[in-house]
Amino acid sequence: MKLVLFVRTIIASLVITVTMAFFALIIGIFGERPAAEWALRTWCRITLFMSGAELIFRELEPLDRSRSYVFVSNHTSNMDVPAILACTPEPIRFIAKRELSYVPFFGWAAGRMGHVFVNRKDSHAAARAIRHRIDKGMSGIGLFFFAEGTRATTDALLPFKKGAAVAALNTGLDCVPIGVAGAREVLAPKGLSLFRPGPIAVVFGRVIPLAGHTLKDRDALVQAQREGVEAAVAEARTLVAKARVR
Repeated sequence: MKLVLFVRTIIASLVITVTMAFFALIIGIFGERPAAEWALRTWCRITLFMSGAELIFRELEPLDRSRSYVFVSNHTSNMDVPAILACTPEPIRFIAKRELSYVPFFGWAAGRMGHVFVNRKDSHAAARAIRHRIDKGMSGIGLFFFAEGTRATTDALLPFKKGAAVAALNTGLDCVPIGVAGAREVLAPKGLSLFRPGPIAVVFGRVIPLAGHTLKDRDALVQAQREGVEAAVAEARTLVAKARVR
């Protein structure tokens, strides 16, 4: 069994890497135009297919497709990103750690597309980078944050960072919590690991209105985001459990 998983992982990794370079070129050429969005989502779907992931998606509340949002999610695995991007109803820009900008092809393409890389050790510089992205305009574009800041290795959520709350307050955008489950079982969050085919559920939770929140009480918004993500994660875990017994 492990030999089969090992061979599958080698083949899948090669396909994912080669296609990443190809689609990164398309993204780099087109920047933030629709062709780049198509390329990114196509690569995400190829990644899910090659890993053997069965994607399950649910919205707990219909989103207004004409609006932009700040999306906030838990983080369990490198598979979270392709799973979420394959589901999002609008273009989104990730707020990601600076180290990812150094990944060949990927970093260049992500920068051209408008994703934001931040230094997690310098909160002021990170805030400036996010502010610069906001100042470019958010019409039709959502901002995405992994609120824990890193991948969790257990089911318990890590402490939430304040960046997503501050960005929402600075833009006036309501927040959408996202819960992901099953991704950690498909690909372990740390170290070298094998692809293990299985279900990944992505649940978009109920919108968190920004009304009534201010920068002075941003901790209250952070708590609301955490509670929303927890509810979405609980629903995602239920969907994964049901998929496994089918």
